[in-house]
Amino acid sequence: MSRAHPAGGPGRVAHLLGQRWVRDLGLKIAGVLVVLLALEVCSRTGLLSRDWFPPITETYAELFKLAAGHPLWTEIGRTLSGWALGLTLATLLAVPCGILLGSNRTAYRAARVVIEFCRPVPSVALIPLAVLVYGVGLEMKVFLIVFVTFWPILLQVIYGVQDVDPVVRDTARSYGLPPTATFFRVTLPSAAPYIATGLRISSAIALVLAVTAELVVGAPGLGQSIVVAQSNANLPRMYALIIVTGLVGWLLNSAFQSVERRLLKWHPSQRQEVAQ
Repeated sequence: MSRAHPAGGPGRVAHLLGQRWVRDLGLKIAGVLVVLLALEVCSRTGLLSRDWFPPITETYAELFKLAAGHPLWTEIGRTLSGWALGLTLATLLAVPCGILLGSNRTAYRAARVVIEFCRPVPSVALIPLAVLVYGVGLEMKVFLIVFVTFWPILLQVIYGVQDVDPVVRDTARSYGLPPTATFFRVTLPSAAPYIATGLRISSAIALVLAVTAELVVGAPGLGQSIVVAQSNANLPRMYALIIVTGLVGWLLNSAFQSVERRLLKWHPSQRQEVAQ
């Protein structure tokens, strides 16, 4: 015979979470629709000049027309290829360096001046150098993305390694765990949330830089398509492509958050986020 769940049981919790999810989704959609409606009214009534701000319906009509064509997806692929290669290389370089510097105080103090000098260098200032060395192709975008995203990942890994609870470290040492086991069972789990945060932040930076490089030097991708549409005075297409870049960034950030929640669901920060 089946037994009913108590008032505060799992079924009740799932029901409440479902209701909250639907309510939050409805509020988000309503907010977006209000903004789009306001833009449409402002453009149609002349509050915003149609010479510079076409009606949002025309922009979305152009967006749907682009989505049905092959060139848009080709340009998205070109932008994302630079994003993916640059972010992957930066991660492969930054994580081992961060673990080394975070585990050795002397090495960290020796490298700190170099890190603090290179980290604030504006990425745009490196574009002439990148073009001179690599031209205006994929290699140029990858170089810029690697340089700029290396530092956020590196710092997050360093902070994660240094943030290991001393009591846990001493306990592992007292039980005689070898260094390799201590790293995989203590240090890496402690640093994992920091690494995930660094990757999520660097993902957004990498996309911004990829599009910026395409805008400034005309490298193939979404940025170049935006410049071409602006040069041809095709404002609906220009705004449609800008919306595409925003959607790509939102999807990438959402994907990183979803993966982070799944892989780090054991971490207190993720449990608190779900409970809120």
